[in-house]
Amino acid sequence: MVTATDSAVRAALSRVNDPEIGKPITELGMVRNVDIDADGVTTVGVYLTTSACPMRETIADRVRTAVADVPGISQVHVDMDVMNDEQRAELRKHLRGDSAEPVIPFAQPGSLTRVYAVASGKGGVGKSSVTVNLAAAMADRGLSVGVVDADIYGHSIPRMLGTSAPPTQVDRMIMPPISHGVKVISIAQFTKGNTPVVWRGPMLHRALQQFLADVFWGDLDVLLLDLPPGTGDVAISIAQLLPSSEILVVTTPQDAAAEVAERAGAIALQTRQRIVGVVENMSWLELPDGSRMEVFGSGGGAAVAERLSRAVGASVPLLGQVPMDPALVEAGDAGVPVVLGRPDLPAAVAMRGVADALSVRSRGLAGMSLGIATTRQG
Repeated sequence: MVTATDSAVRAALSRVNDPEIGKPITELGMVRNVDIDADGVTTVGVYLTTSACPMRETIADRVRTAVADVPGISQVHVDMDVMNDEQRAELRKHLRGDSAEPVIPFAQPGSLTRVYAVASGKGGVGKSSVTVNLAAAMADRGLSVGVVDADIYGHSIPRMLGTSAPPTQVDRMIMPPISHGVKVISIAQFTKGNTPVVWRGPMLHRALQQFLADVFWGDLDVLLLDLPPGTGDVAISIAQLLPSSEILVVTTPQDAAAEVAERAGAIALQTRQRIVGVVENMSWLELPDGSRMEVFGSGGGAAVAERLSRAVGASVPLLGQVPMDPALVEAGDAGVPVVLGRPDLPAAVAMRGVADALSVRSRGLAGMSLGIATTRQG
């Protein structure tokens, strides 16, 4: 008969990652004790970060599964406990360092996270729907993805991702909830019901700063920011807080919408951000006989891409055209992005195409404004 050992059990636990933090529970100080009796019945004591930890059952299941595979283990019991203030402070220091003020990791030199600010000139073009589906498609590819709902007044991202879970606070650090593999933070998670947010510019800036610095995002491959329509305070704040972020412009085929979208993209000339491309949403409606009805006209996305290319002096591609589909609306209301719930639909295929293009891009200087004047000063 094989006798289970403490070291074997702890080795198994080292392969159990905390679902919110993404690191082994042994590394995070979450294993309180391991007790093995003569019959192989094992009790593992696990510290949770808070008593209301939303991942309690997930952690317990992962621990039971991992330990049950250790030779000599007959039964596994998980005993949950809660970290005290000192342990939470140590966890925060372990993850974020001991700096007095939190820093924005995506703004630091050497950050490998690709940051895309999804912008539109006007409301009603489906910008949030594009953001949610791109995030879900990227996460489905295996990337680590986060979304900041930067549309403070018109927040909608949590509902469209199907989550009402609040963030978890660990010491002075905020753990964002995860839905469909996407980490998400929104002012909606801090307000009651459908209470409107009535803030001026400085408060908006501070909220965005906290979303980016106080939230523990972990090692993200991609961070998407759902900006409010237009070129106001939030767009300026994002340029200041995340100067290396790139702008993704969403428009519809309509000429009037394209003109406004062009203005939203052209803000990059003033903020010295790169424009990664244009997505044309609501491009056409596919009819039962296979023909297309161009409800909002045609050519708007291509026109925006062409004019922005001329304005910034670098190629701004039209990354995709997303057809209209009632399933997109239904998916948003149901909280299951269409790229996951109905991946075969033309709209979902188009969204995945854009996500694939953005996912495989490597960061570099090509097409990026360096803020260097090209004219000789007399």
